[in-house]
Amino acid sequence: MSLSLVSNTYIEETSAKIRSKPVPWEVCVIPSLAKAYQRAGLVTSEELVLIKKVDRQPRSKIEALPPSEGQTYTVLFLSLLKKLNRVDTMQWILVLITDALSDHEERIPLFTRAVERDPEMPYGPLLRSLESQDDFLQLKSAQILTLLLSSESSAIQPQYLQPFIEVLSSLTRSATLYKRDVAVQCLEALLPRAEARNIREHQQCVLFRKYDIIPLLTDVAQAAVKEKVIRVIAATLRNLVSKAPSQNLPSMLVSQLLPFAKSLCSRKWTDEDILEDVVFLRDELKANFDSLTTWEEYTTELSSGRLSWTPVHESESFWEENSDKLCDRDFAQLRLLVKLLNESIDPTVLAVAAHDIGQAVADLGAKTKVMQLMTHENADVRYRSLISVQRLLSQPWRAS
Repeated sequence: MSLSLVSNTYIEETSAKIRSKPVPWEVCVIPSLAKAYQRAGLVTSEELVLIKKVDRQPRSKIEALPPSEGQTYTVLFLSLLKKLNRVDTMQWILVLITDALSDHEERIPLFTRAVERDPEMPYGPLLRSLESQDDFLQLKSAQILTLLLSSESSAIQPQYLQPFIEVLSSLTRSATLYKRDVAVQCLEALLPRAEARNIREHQQCVLFRKYDIIPLLTDVAQAAVKEKVIRVIAATLRNLVSKAPSQNLPSMLVSQLLPFAKSLCSRKWTDEDILEDVVFLRDELKANFDSLTTWEEYTTELSSGRLSWTPVHESESFWEENSDKLCDRDFAQLRLLVKLLNESIDPTVLAVAAHDIGQAVADLGAKTKVMQLMTHENADVRYRSLISVQRLLSQPWRAS
């Protein structure tokens, strides 16, 4: 494994800026921060000596340090990360960690073995910095965590993997492109691990449904310029189809991944793995789509939670044939519509759900919610809710 496992221009450029700045242990004529930390009991005299050996030193001189000091500096960096709170100091420490690991994969065990000195290491301090509001601290920590976790020779402990994957999944929803890019790369690097693939079963983390990750991955891929991003996402989506097709194919179809996969298959790729993955996705999605009946298409869309104005919603013949099916299996499909009315914030989803409720509704609290939506800020939601209420009033037997 190497740090190139997760790479991003923002991380690389910000790391270079941090290296070029004066290291925040000493600032010109004022007392050194290191001594201030020492007086506060945050840095010991022994740690101060070690810090000065790497403070503002060229990489060649740091490389010349005896290999026997490798574990000492590993523990030093992680200990400082654990104790300190100043953002620029923590940024500097993370850059030193990645510099130590860059082109030196043999040093990875120095970090994973730090647990022998402190049970919280190496992951506790890194997970702590992952929670920072500073973008660089968060993404640099994610880069290092991904490298270390994916290199573990033994099973990854749930208390480290679960919070990390949850943060990564939330980052895929970020409006910031470089956050989404880094998060997707980290997830792709972790998914080959059985513990990451089975996290929902073992930790009750309903990951992909909770964060709606499939449409997000599709959106990122459609906007991507770099071939590497497409490779990461295509491999991730293939893995999802291979490991859990029934849970993931419906969302992929609703996210219009099939036409996008067909488009990707027609491109020329320098990486043969990309073509293999997108062809696999295209074939699996096409086979699944071709086997669907009209009702199955509808339930597939409904189960994904991403309703849109597909033709079935406004087809009178569809509702004449299928409206009663909404009440099958203890109103299972109708309950999904009501759930969307209560939980979704997407105006299109609310409008479509309100429309569908009006076609066949049981007394599950939907009538009250639809009437509330008559005052929604979105005009289409108000209109569809009004139509549903009119139908309920003109056909009261439907709500009984």
